[in-house]
Amino acid sequence: MNSKITTKELVLSGLLLASGIILPMIFHMFGMVGSIVLPMHIPVLIAGFLLSPQLALLLGIITPIISGLLTGMPVMFPMAVIMAFELGTYGFISSLATRKLKLPLIPSLIMAMLSGRVIAGLTVAVLVQLFGVKLNALMFVKSAIIIGLPGIIIQLIFIPPIIYAIKVYMKKTSANV
Repeated sequence: MNSKITTKELVLSGLLLASGIILPMIFHMFGMVGSIVLPMHIPVLIAGFLLSPQLALLLGIITPIISGLLTGMPVMFPMAVIMAFELGTYGFISSLATRKLKLPLIPSLIMAMLSGRVIAGLTVAVLVQLFGVKLNALMFVKSAIIIGLPGIIIQLIFIPPIIYAIKVYMKKTSANV
C-alpha cells in the first residue's frame, strides 16, 4: 500500500477540514441544529470517497476536535470525543468500502453511516464505564438516528452528486496538466 501523501490529497484534506468547521457554523447561523442536519458529517463522508482510508480516518477524528476547540461546537467532552470516533469511522469505512471492497457509492455511504453509529454507541458505553458519563449507549444511537434523520436524508441525496462532480472536475483538471 502506498502511504505517500500527495499535495493534492493534503490540499483536499485541508479544504474538507475547513468545510467541517465552517458548515456547522453556517447552519447554526440560520437556526438549524447540528444534531438534526449533521453538517460536520458531510465533509468527512466526502473525504471517505476521495482520500485514502488513513487520511479519511484522520480527518474524521480531528474535525470535531478542532471545531470544538475553535468554536465550542461540539462541546469537547463528551460530544467531540464521541464524534471523533463516529466521524473517524465514517471516513475510514467509506474509503475502505469503495477502494478495497469496490462497493458502489450508496452502499458504501450506508455502510459508513451504520458503522459510525455503532462505534458512537460503543464509545458512549466506554465513556459511561470509565467516566460515569450520564448517557445510555443504546438510547444515544437510537436518538441520533431518529433526530438525525433529516441529515441522513440530506447526505444520501447530496453526497453522491457532489462526489461525482468533484471526481469529474478532478479528472478534467488532471487531464489539463
